[in-house]
Amino acid sequence: MRPRSFEEFLGQEEILGEGTLLRESIRSKRLPSLILWGPPGSGKTTLALLLAHEVSGEFLKLSAVGSGVKELRAIIERAEGNRQNGGSTILFIDEIHRWNKSQQDALLPHVERGTITLIGATTENPSFEVNPALLSRTQVIVFRSLSPESLASALRHALLDTERGLGKRNVQANDDAIRFLAERSSGDARVALNALEVAATLGGTITKEHVRKALTRPRFSYDKGGEEHYNIISALHKSLRGSDANAALYWLARMLEGGEDPLYIARRLLRFASEDVGLANSFALPQVIAAYDACRFLGMPECGVHLAQAVVYLARSKKSNALYVAYESAMKDARDFPSEPVPLHLRNAPTKLMKGLGYGKEYKYTPDFEDAEEAKQEYFPEKLSGRKYVSFGDES
Repeated sequence: MRPRSFEEFLGQEEILGEGTLLRESIRSKRLPSLILWGPPGSGKTTLALLLAHEVSGEFLKLSAVGSGVKELRAIIERAEGNRQNGGSTILFIDEIHRWNKSQQDALLPHVERGTITLIGATTENPSFEVNPALLSRTQVIVFRSLSPESLASALRHALLDTERGLGKRNVQANDDAIRFLAERSSGDARVALNALEVAATLGGTITKEHVRKALTRPRFSYDKGGEEHYNIISALHKSLRGSDANAALYWLARMLEGGEDPLYIARRLLRFASEDVGLANSFALPQVIAAYDACRFLGMPECGVHLAQAVVYLARSKKSNALYVAYESAMKDARDFPSEPVPLHLRNAPTKLMKGLGYGKEYKYTPDFEDAEEAKQEYFPEKLSGRKYVSFGDES
């Protein structure tokens, strides 16, 4: 059911609309090297195939999973021959993020010289997964998850197509089933079409219940090692900071249902307890430590409720970043003044020589003083005297 023309290509209007880079490239028949970045089933490979038909040149394809520099050399040799004969070569590399640095580096000179026009597809953020030198010589095209409306159109097309789709078997589906499947496919056309095909084997007109059985389990847009991992932990952190317990619970559930290690989440909550709650609620830290221990003792799925308790507690706690700011300031001074001597009166003097040098001389032992003012003394190195990183309400 892969689209065979731009008219059949659904969604991604911001990529192929009038005045866009790709639209102008198609008109001029001159295609720049591209990195197509987006979630699974959003149309990256399909677009690459459509571009190959529109722009002159031999179209060659590699999968980064099962190929490397050896296969690339053979393609470059062929591309050199095309170039000498006045032709061009478009090389499509699926899952380019799976190539390591040296493999990606092998592409660089050929992209620079124009021996090949590269189209790389990736589900991972190219900022992290594509070498900067190669990235700087390509245009990044960002794909979005397909909307439920676009998916519904694709599903109906599959049902009506009597040449390639389910229409040749006279399979039918009611509107509720189509809408339900479009909404539950996480913007992935491949998931939607596969589920439709499975539902068609259950007999009769496809219903919402058929679709539910075909999907079996929601597909979570989450990758423990990818960008979505960082996006969602950021959303959780910011929901907590904004005291939105409901949103925080949703992001927590997304991570746990997506297979995230509960101990990772607990560690992030530990950081939050001191960075964002701090002294505004000194019970926040032991609360999260208890949740961390519960995760170690029980594991998933039982420990999900303990993390939920910690998340709601943190969201409802008063917030203060004073401790975090104070430590950042102290850390900066420690780095700027790393070798300031400890004042003599603060040094211990376990030997006679050290006493003779003035170690510990005139140190005021605080418990000996009833008057706090009389007990005051300098605790900073001389260059940092008077520094204040954190203030308290009882200070004058």
